[in-house]
Amino acid sequence: MINVLVVEDSPVVREFLVQILGSDPDITVIATAADGEEALYVVRYHRPDVITMDIHMPKLNGLEATRLIMQTTPTPIVIVSGSENIHEIATTFDAMDAGALAVLGRPAGIGHPHHQTTAQDLVQTVKLMSEVKVVRRWSRLQSPKPALRPVTMGGLCQSAQTRLVVMGASTGGPTAIEAILAALPNNFPVPVLIVQHMSAGFIGGFVQWLNTSSSLPVHTATQGELPLPGHVYIAPHDYQMSVQREGRIVLTKDAAEYGLRPSISYLFRAVAEVYGGNAVAGLLTGMGRDGAKELLLLKEKGAVTFTQDKESSIVHGMPGEAIKLDAAMLVLPLDKIAASLTNLMKHREKYRA
Repeated sequence: MINVLVVEDSPVVREFLVQILGSDPDITVIATAADGEEALYVVRYHRPDVITMDIHMPKLNGLEATRLIMQTTPTPIVIVSGSENIHEIATTFDAMDAGALAVLGRPAGIGHPHHQTTAQDLVQTVKLMSEVKVVRRWSRLQSPKPALRPVTMGGLCQSAQTRLVVMGASTGGPTAIEAILAALPNNFPVPVLIVQHMSAGFIGGFVQWLNTSSSLPVHTATQGELPLPGHVYIAPHDYQMSVQREGRIVLTKDAAEYGLRPSISYLFRAVAEVYGGNAVAGLLTGMGRDGAKELLLLKEKGAVTFTQDKESSIVHGMPGEAIKLDAAMLVLPLDKIAASLTNLMKHREKYRA
């Protein structure tokens, strides 16, 4: 049985969340709290397995409550936000910096066509987070960045023609992506395309949040855009993202893959066809199998492929599936990924010179 604390200042929303979570036979809502101060008391004395946390509350908001809980009684926290304001959404990602594991939109109301799907997303996320035994927190990587020795790269000279970096992530991905982008140099010589599985309405805030720490400009990808060197493009919600022969971004309403749109598999397959061995591709923390087979395809095309290691992943589903397929040439801890990408680009510049 998974014991859950629901933290939400609205009595109506609080009861709504209790009803959704309590409908699953594996979950028991052991307590509720109307603000952050009350949440701290409940966590201390009831020790829940998972907390669902609102952000905007009186007395002590969800961000500060998350920080204090992670300092005193580390517990898996899922942020559940009903905000539609891009600036307010951006602040919810600060809670992930403080140690929260996931950010979800509030489930749609009963009678809404998306109620069942969004309610199930909440239930499944709570179940998944209950299995995270050690809550991992990553500080932003500091400059100067340590350079990896050439031997660490295993002599991957095919990176010399790299024209694009692509990455995919799911659960735990926002903080991992933030850490990587914050550590890349501002003269990074190729575009970076990213698919991050995320609830509807959060991509704009995610992009804004990333721009506060990344020295590379971060954008929500747009149709027909030509990716620029040293710029980062995040796939928008509910669109599949791919690339054309001349490198332009293509956004479509093509079918979901693994139930996902955008899907990592869709992007990786297009990059394998268009860029082949002239790409670097990686799978970061996340549940499921999205992108694993396509990472192997990229490897077979001559691309440099990597995954995040198990120890630094919140959930090692996607990276683990890729490793099983022998799709990853490099298996890297989170704090080495940016340095590895930078080192690969140095090989590229040396070769071109």
